[in-house]
Amino acid sequence: MKSGLLYALGLLLLASCTATPSVPSKPGGRTTPVVVKDSITGTVAYRERMALSPTAVVRVQLQDASLQDVAAIVIDSVTIRPNGRQVPLPFTLRYDTARIQPNNTYTLQARITDGGRLLFRTDVAYPVLTRGNPKRVDLQLRRASN
Repeated sequence: MKSGLLYALGLLLLASCTATPSVPSKPGGRTTPVVVKDSITGTVAYRERMALSPTAVVRVQLQDASLQDVAAIVIDSVTIRPNGRQVPLPFTLRYDTARIQPNNTYTLQARITDGGRLLFRTDVAYPVLTRGNPKRVDLQLRRASN
């Protein structure tokens, strides 16, 4: 009797030591893994002395730029509608930490468009997150050539 109770207790302990946290079951018995979010913060600015129109749109993307000669993979992005506010514009980009690999290279890219027309964009890589790079970045955009 005592050994059966110890065996059952041992099984309960073993079952509670799962490596992947999950959310309670959805209807149908499926579980959903927990998504852990973290964030990158910073500002978007440009040097030109011109105001953004109220319809301008700013898009900041977190990209995996680890592979050479291949387009970067977008991990996550945030869209900002300034609605008349001017640069520098603050941003917070939230991303799923499970998509970040410690040995990969991650960069931020930003664009400002208005009516589908590209006005400003980043023209250098802004490394973030891994390899000692920060989680706070001030992006300096350049005027797009027309």
